Amino acid sequence: MNNGKDLEYFKPEVIQLKEYYDERWLQDKIGEDPSLLGLGDLSVIERERKQISGGRIDFLLYDRETETMYETEIMLGVLDESHIIRTIEYWDIERRRFPNKEHIAVIVAEEITNRFFNVISLMNRAIPIIAIQITASKWGSKIALTFTKVLDVYEEPEDEEVIAGETVDRVYWENKSNLKSIAIVDEIISIVKNLGFQARITYNKYHIAIGTPKRNFCWFHPRKKEGYCHFEMRVGKENLDSAKAILEETGVPFNHKRDDVIALSIHMKVFSEYKEQLSELIEGAWKAYS
Repeated sequence: MNNGKDLEYFKPEVIQLKEYYDERWLQDKIGEDPSLLGLGDLSVIERERKQISGGRIDFLLYDRETETMYETEIMLGVLDESHIIRTIEYWDIERRRFPNKEHIAVIVAEEITNRFFNVISLMNRAIPIIAIQITASKWGSKIALTFTKVLDVYEEPEDEEVIAGETVDRVYWENKSNLKSIAIVDEIISIVKNLGFQARITYNKYHIAIGTPKRNFCWFHPRKKEGYCHFEMRVGKENLDSAKAILEETGVPFNHKRDDVIALSIHMKVFSEYKEQLSELIEGAWKAYS
């Protein structure tokens, strides 16, 4: 194992990208590899997409798995109000054009001052906005770009139990989503039963819940996309670190939403691949709330 003794430390020079390149150069790099933004496996639907307002959005990006569109504006230098306004305007146009997709506005800039960070943070309560700051570093004739998400989509800290809605049945969800997406719910119910526990399943208008005799600990939102499901799980504060470690080991993306609740979106193929690790996660969550 390499212990790092052969590696030479050096401190790269942080530069202002706009002093070396223009926005088109940066657009080219992102267009070649949208994963640079750190938003997942995105495809470029269109670059400099013409808007009915007369402007052009730098990128319309799309996550096919989650059916989410990212209306993305890029600028070099310090973020200004005109780019914020344009980003929100383009986001609004595209969400009305594609009402069946989820839409997120993305602002990318070299520097986001406290003033504008506070502004978009307030807007983020009503409009899903992600802000990404670029850091450019160079050494010799080489340059590296680092994209840091400084503001993520705001998630209302609401307990799923509060927003359950009226009680429905399984047929409601079979019509609303997809049988292969609901199969993930069935798999987790099966895991709970195989562990020797008696699961309490509730079909509500806004989610499917699984609970212990005491309380719910898992909420599901099966998607229309085949085999794809979003769910949240209350893992227990004492299990939080181990739960994160399990998910980091598998590489399954997740968010720590609040307290001991984690959220993840997963496809049946990935679930099957890491079923053993996820079973460990579910067992810990069940024990914490039974």
